[in-house]
Amino acid sequence: MLQLQLGLVLYGISDGMILMSGLGANPWDVFHQGLAEHIGLPVGTTVILVGAVVMLAWIPIRQKPGFGTLSNVVVVGLAMDGAMAWMPTPHAWWLRWGEMLAGIVLNGVATGAYIGAGMGPGPRDGVMTGYAARGHSIRLVRTSMEITVLSAGWLLGGTVGIGTAAYALLIGPLAHRFIPLLAIRPKKGMAEQDAAEQDTAAQAARAEKPRRVNAGQLVSENC
Repeated sequence: MLQLQLGLVLYGISDGMILMSGLGANPWDVFHQGLAEHIGLPVGTTVILVGAVVMLAWIPIRQKPGFGTLSNVVVVGLAMDGAMAWMPTPHAWWLRWGEMLAGIVLNGVATGAYIGAGMGPGPRDGVMTGYAARGHSIRLVRTSMEITVLSAGWLLGGTVGIGTAAYALLIGPLAHRFIPLLAIRPKKGMAEQDAAEQDTAAQAARAEKPRRVNAGQLVSENC
């Protein structure tokens, strides 16, 4: 639970850092930024609203949200608004680049933290995994989603730039590194205990089977 919430807070802060650099953002945040300008709400609040709407797409594909999913909808947007209200806007080019790159790296760490907690995917990732479970290509579904929201965000006035390209190139390797690193696994002792219990149950089942067969034969002979 602690890792989940910390990961979501860091994810929102990192999203805010990338946007504050003014060099572009990931496709979903380009869409959030463009939509926020039209509806007159903070970007983080828009993230919450879009996340709630995206979860409606879970209904036809029969996806069930976990606690991590619901937390994702709320916590990321709140952390993003808080970060953007607190952090100053950088003006020097090296500060903008530094904030963008630091935000992308922090986003990779945060992704590993909240996914590694194993308490449910985010609303947008849930759509991808839901369609993949129904036989669709993950690559095709994810690419289609990213292109659609990026195009819509650009048309709405969201910032597309070098940061968008840098995010696309770096987030995959970063997530590949940090998701396994931060994945929570059962303790060794608990895993061994579970294995021992399963082995005992299997032995008991094998021992019970001959008794049942013998009892069945006895009943047949008596009949």
